[in-house]
Amino acid sequence: MAEAYVPRLLGEYRQRVAPALRERFAYANPMQVPRLSKISVNVGLGEAIQNQKLIEAAAAQLGAVTGQKPVVTRAKKAIANFKLREGLAIGCMVTLRRERMWEFLDRLINIALPRVRDFRGISPKGFDGRGSYTLGLREQIIFPEIDYDKVEKVHGLNVTLVTTAPTDEEARELLRGLGMPFRN
Repeated sequence: MAEAYVPRLLGEYRQRVAPALRERFAYANPMQVPRLSKISVNVGLGEAIQNQKLIEAAAAQLGAVTGQKPVVTRAKKAIANFKLREGLAIGCMVTLRRERMWEFLDRLINIALPRVRDFRGISPKGFDGRGSYTLGLREQIIFPEIDYDKVEKVHGLNVTLVTTAPTDEEARELLRGLGMPFRN
């Protein structure tokens, strides 16, 4: 019988990162070791108020990058100054779990982030106090799945890595162990 597929980064986590974290923080129970629970990728497009086709293009690109169909997010309330009506599509998002989450994180760390212009590492200030880390990317074109010639508008995206770590220090060690290139 064939073995079940295990993403490369998940194997790395099980073999090297989890034991190192258990030793570093002296966890009594293996279930206390922090792990990645989900990754949320969000694209907000304020310009979509004038041009709804931008949402379709952004959703297609987000689907290509993550390998999962995005959900279109809609405005919760109307804001007259921004010409925004309630229920108008203003962005899209994807929540990744299990294998797709590990595959996306692997591509983000090893392929996409090194393609950022003048890249010196990511900011260590993106932690929220409860073990989650949010990273803002200015361009979606750093992902190789997106064909630069077919891009109408360059837009950014937010990537939130949600961990089970109770503190930011433990989450930082988890992400550093997985290969996240933090700035010094």
